[in-house]
Amino acid sequence: MGTTQLETVPEPKYWHLRTVLSEALDSEFSVGEILPNERDLAARFGVARATLRQALEQLELEGRLQRRRGVGTTVAPPRVGVAVGSEQHVWPGAVGDAWQPTDCATAVPPAAVADALRTGHDVAVHTIRRSRGTHGQPVAAELLYVPAGSVPDLSAIDAPVGAARARAVLRELQRLELDGQDRAVELGSAGADDAKELDRLPGAPVLVVTTRFYARGRTAAVSVATYRADTCRLTFGDSGGVEIHHDPERRAS
Repeated sequence: MGTTQLETVPEPKYWHLRTVLSEALDSEFSVGEILPNERDLAARFGVARATLRQALEQLELEGRLQRRRGVGTTVAPPRVGVAVGSEQHVWPGAVGDAWQPTDCATAVPPAAVADALRTGHDVAVHTIRRSRGTHGQPVAAELLYVPAGSVPDLSAIDAPVGAARARAVLRELQRLELDGQDRAVELGSAGADDAKELDRLPGAPVLVVTTRFYARGRTAAVSVATYRADTCRLTFGDSGGVEIHHDPERRAS
């Protein structure tokens, strides 16, 4: 990575630096390689460290770089595509579902979820935590909220605790006839729990996909899935299911 003089340019200095760094990532660095420290990079490009940080943060947001605890800033692997939107409407936990249940507890959901479920703000619901990964790295974490009324035949004996209880709740959901579902996508920041599960720093950019499942004329369950914005791209279309695609030929995107 050679020295580049940053002359007066029409865009902000950090944006011009971001372009220079992006080109260097393509030509001089490989996936997983650790970048030099901020002091060395700032000196090499003749910019203030504040300008360098802005450029690095932008590249992280775009999925070109990753900041990892105890490692530093590394070149990110190619983004994985997550297809969102399908003619196929299925319950979570159906055959082919890539999510893995990890835990289940009974807890009061966030107010927005309680409003969607019409359960009241002080009524506890089954809260299932699931995770999703590809090629050995975590890419998403999900909280699935299921009110007791959606799984009335759930037995505490058949569903003790943890992942076993999660699977039992998911099995009971399959008994309902699914009328339909809808999804909303927004950009957010990783909270402490999601950051830990996704191996990111708190506040890292994430894509939040909220799905409402309808049955018997009401919202029967709500899913809030948090995807790593640095490794995922959402694709829309009638793909016949939600899948994660990986293109090993791309070095970085």
